[in-house]
Amino acid sequence: MSMQPDPSAAVVTFVSQHDFDATIERLKAALAAAGATVFADIDQRDAALRAGLDLRRTRLILFGNPKAGTPVMAQWPHAALELPLRVVVWERDDGRTAVDYRDVTRTLGAYGVAAERVAPLQAVPALLAKAVA
Repeated sequence: MSMQPDPSAAVVTFVSQHDFDATIERLKAALAAAGATVFADIDQRDAALRAGLDLRRTRLILFGNPKAGTPVMAQWPHAALELPLRVVVWERDDGRTAVDYRDVTRTLGAYGVAAERVAPLQAVPALLAKAVA
């Protein structure tokens, strides 16, 4: 029997002190400075508009560092469902910019991934918080 963690319990939301575009740029710069690679930046609003639908400004950024993620996936192949890491940057109704991050350390720990392999990922929330401050 496998343990099924509640992924919603691990969602962390930051409210940026910067506008939408500046938040995106600050996040990307902070990730690059930390040695992470941005694998994709998906403009979900643009995709919605092309489909004839409306959506608030929303971008999904996939990022990671193979030196941190590969050992995790080597131990637990299903970690590829969680990695690379991702943030959603979205515009709230009040015009402020929010950044959502799912802290996968909780999920990976619940699945029994060794603590020393999860440890490098524990710095991500602080990195994101600093980027949007």
